[in-house]
Amino acid sequence: MKATATGTVRWHDVSLAAGSFLAITYVLCVAYDLAFGQRMFEAWQKLLPGFTWLTWPSFLLGLIESFLYGVYFGLVYVPLYNFLRRRG
Repeated sequence: MKATATGTVRWHDVSLAAGSFLAITYVLCVAYDLAFGQRMFEAWQKLLPGFTWLTWPSFLLGLIESFLYGVYFGLVYVPLYNFLRRRG
């Protein structure tokens, strides 16, 4: 995590990293399902509102939602991390 001069972590760096990680993971999981006939898409249908197996609009929706889950993580995690770091 990249810290500023004051030692705090910047939320947008963590959010983009986490969002990118989840988006890449989503693409790899969909590719794995397609290549090996797995049933992991059932988990995606429960975790990603509006996702169905498999159309281009649904795939893109899942990709966007995966990225946004990562951004949400960064928006929640970084303020907590910075707050606890200042206290400790």
